[in-house]
Amino acid sequence: MGELNDSMISEFVLLGLSTSWKTKVFLTVTFSLLYLGIILGNLFILFLVILDAHLHSPMYFLLANLSVIDLGVASTTVPKMITDLLNEYKAISFQGCMTQICFIHILGGVEMVLLIAMAFDRYTAICKPLHYLNIMNPKTCVSFVVTGWVTGVIHAMSQFSFVVNLPFCGPNKIDSFFCDFPRIIKLACMDGYKYEFIIAANSGFMSMGTFFLLILSYAFILVTVWKSSSGNLLKAFVTLSAHITVVVLFFTPCVFLYVWPFPTSSLDKYLFIVDFAITPILNPAIYTLRNKDMKIAIKRLNKRQCYFRFC
Repeated sequence: MGELNDSMISEFVLLGLSTSWKTKVFLTVTFSLLYLGIILGNLFILFLVILDAHLHSPMYFLLANLSVIDLGVASTTVPKMITDLLNEYKAISFQGCMTQICFIHILGGVEMVLLIAMAFDRYTAICKPLHYLNIMNPKTCVSFVVTGWVTGVIHAMSQFSFVVNLPFCGPNKIDSFFCDFPRIIKLACMDGYKYEFIIAANSGFMSMGTFFLLILSYAFILVTVWKSSSGNLLKAFVTLSAHITVVVLFFTPCVFLYVWPFPTSSLDKYLFIVDFAITPILNPAIYTLRNKDMKIAIKRLNKRQCYFRFC
């Protein structure tokens, strides 16, 4: 970030979510509880997957990595949002803003690849059960995770490399609770049309492409199950419903912001609450409360605790 000193603006002012004091108190309590749930829920999944040998399988390896990403995504924005709700002056330094943008896009890129990997895992388990362990071997699982991180870094740096060098000499107010490329470009002291196009082409194409790929993959799984055995269609749909729910919730804000990168309303900042605070807590809730293996693992953990307690 050697060129950051060339900027005339040293900080940005985040306008946040609300001006009403009662609403701010309500949102502070709500987001604090959500963030606590995100931390405890995702750490519990990590702890359970690592501790229980029965969960050392491709699906739960990917789920554990998704929990790590959810922790990172929430921690990048939610603590700052909670702090700003209680402050009248909501400022973030230029360096802090650029760092937040980088982490959001790196982790977002990783999560997209992980969701694709989990869809592929379900396809293999449902459509090719006899070849599941051969296809989803440890090397394949690690390759998915490494590909996710490489994709996330390339995705973030390809946009950050030109945004960080834009001249910022005028307005510094961002109508949101976090920094992101589209809103930052609007504040640059130059015509940002070509940069708007780059953002839409990069983040927009990546979001839309991944979203449609996931939806098509789930549809393909359901059609395959329906053709092979109609009796298993309901079971397959129930298994995939949690994945579909997470995908729809995760990608709706992304598509709204990056396909139409400069909306006239500020609706997108409220939509992104879903990505930063709702989806990260839904993952542990969905994958533990609705998952038979996780329930059994929790029972084994309780029995183990009881055994050591009485011993």
